[in-house]
Amino acid sequence: MSASSVAARRYAKAVYELASEAKQADAVHAQLGAFAGALESSPELRGVVESPRFAPAEKKKVVARVAERLGATKLVVSTLQLLVDRGRLGEIREIADAFATLVERHSGRVRAEVVSASPLPESYYAQLEKTLRQVTGREVTLVKRTDPSLIGGLVTRVGDTVFDGSIASRLKDLKATLLA
Repeated sequence: MSASSVAARRYAKAVYELASEAKQADAVHAQLGAFAGALESSPELRGVVESPRFAPAEKKKVVARVAERLGATKLVVSTLQLLVDRGRLGEIREIADAFATLVERHSGRVRAEVVSASPLPESYYAQLEKTLRQVTGREVTLVKRTDPSLIGGLVTRVGDTVFDGSIASRLKDLKATLLA
C-alpha cells in the first residue's frame, strides 16, 4: 500500500466523520467527486494547483471559487483548502474514492468494478449485479469500464477481492506453465 493511499484513507475517514456528524455524507461524496473530476478535466485548474509560481493563498482562493461554483458545502471547501496547505490536493481522486468506499460501507452498499474487453449487454450486468448481491449480502453498485487489452472475458473487483476471468490473464498463466 502506497503512502499516498494511506494518507488518502486517513483524510477520507476524517472528512467522513465530520460529514456524518453533519448528516451530509452523500452530499460531500458527490462534491468531492465533482471537484476531482473538475481537476482531472481542466488543464488550467491543474496548472494553477500544481505550479510553484502560485502562492498557497492564491491556490486556496481558486480552489474555493471552483468548489463554490460546483455547489460545495463549507466542509468540502475547508477540506480542499487544507489539502492545498498540506500539498495533497493532487490526491483528491484517491481521497474521493476512499470517501465513496466509506459511504458505501456505512450504507450497506458495495462498489464492484467490472472491466471487460468490450461493452457487454445490460442483461449480463443485471445478472452479475444479482449474483454479487447474493454473494456479498449487500446492495451492489456496478462501475463499468472497458479495456481492449483484456482481449476477452472480464475482471471484477469487489473491495480488495479480484475475480480475473480475462483471456489476457489466462494466456499469461498458460505462458508461465509452458515456460516452467
